[in-house]
Amino acid sequence: MPRAVHLLALGIFAMVTSEFVVAGLMPQMAEGLGASIPEIGYLITAFALAMAFGGPVLTVAVMRLRPKTALLVLFAVFLAGNVLAATATTYGAMLAARIVTGVASQAFFGVALSLCAQLTRPELRGRAAAVALNGLMLGTLLGLPLSTLVGEHFGWRAAFWAISALAALAALCTAAGIPAVERSAEGGGLREELAVFKRRRLWLTLSTSTFVIGATFAAFSYLNPVLTGLTGFSTGAVPLLLIAYGAATVAGNWVVGRLADRHAVPVLLCGLALNALFLAGFALTAHLPVPAVAFTVGMGLVGVTMNPAMVTRVQRAGNARPLVNTIHSSCITLGIVIGSSAGGLAVDASGLRAPLWLGAALAVVGLLTLIPDLTRARRAPESAAASPERLSDAPEPIAASSRP
Repeated sequence: MPRAVHLLALGIFAMVTSEFVVAGLMPQMAEGLGASIPEIGYLITAFALAMAFGGPVLTVAVMRLRPKTALLVLFAVFLAGNVLAATATTYGAMLAARIVTGVASQAFFGVALSLCAQLTRPELRGRAAAVALNGLMLGTLLGLPLSTLVGEHFGWRAAFWAISALAALAALCTAAGIPAVERSAEGGGLREELAVFKRRRLWLTLSTSTFVIGATFAAFSYLNPVLTGLTGFSTGAVPLLLIAYGAATVAGNWVVGRLADRHAVPVLLCGLALNALFLAGFALTAHLPVPAVAFTVGMGLVGVTMNPAMVTRVQRAGNARPLVNTIHSSCITLGIVIGSSAGGLAVDASGLRAPLWLGAALAVVGLLTLIPDLTRARRAPESAAASPERLSDAPEPIAASSRP
């Protein structure tokens, strides 16, 4: 795997840590900015919405640049937003900072995943995406607890300064270690970039990703109150359980990355089916500590770890260009917003087991979105058997070999 792919993971790690940091420092930030806890919670929503809707706009703005140049520009925008967050003295300034960093983060994801595809052979794109997305998994496993630890000991501003230093280091590594490749030959101007979104199959593929992540975050967003309020764990035990969950995401991401290139749809089928079973089982046994821990780890293995398979499937349905990858990331972010907000409504209406049942239901809906691809895969061998002289719709090999 090219070293550049590992460097991209470092940049993603920095930006994911910035995304999560507010969740771990809500009381300190509320006191420092003279805001309420719910108002600080809105900063998380603002970051997600900025990612979902602003990220594609910024991607369009940088898509004519070389990938390395685009990444450095996005690092600069991200650092500006993060420094603004570290120095913010009012809630309005912090809100603006979160919007800026959210937009830059989403665009960075799109450009980085596109560059992964450009730096590796087609049959290794899923594995390359998994390596880059280790930054996402490690952000969950290490970024959140470490930034929370820094904030608790040195103040919440120190956490943002630490993230800024990490992002600056990642930018320097990008400048030194990522090759200055040209823009991908795939695609063209903005009109050509947008034309791919006329494909109904692409939108169906994007919807699968939304339901995969929505199912996971409907439950994960309320994991703390479920484990303490229903299972009976102490608040001190929850961080250890979250570390176990994060470790499971790293392991699951590694496995899915090895399978995504050849078996993207079967991996998603198995992942969604298992997640539905785990979430339903969790809902039924949330009052029992041993099953609750097992199902929490299970969620980690088959939830966000589907990302490499999702990326591979979307790139095949559309292309590997930055705009498709950024829109895909926006659909994933939309899944987070839907899952967490609908989960909150479910808690208010039916109690703490409700978001677990909701997550299982969203996973089942995600399974339904795979039916067209499964039907197409089943018909392909039948068509080949019926017409053995025409095994594919690709041009004849002679035409290719006749080129000088």
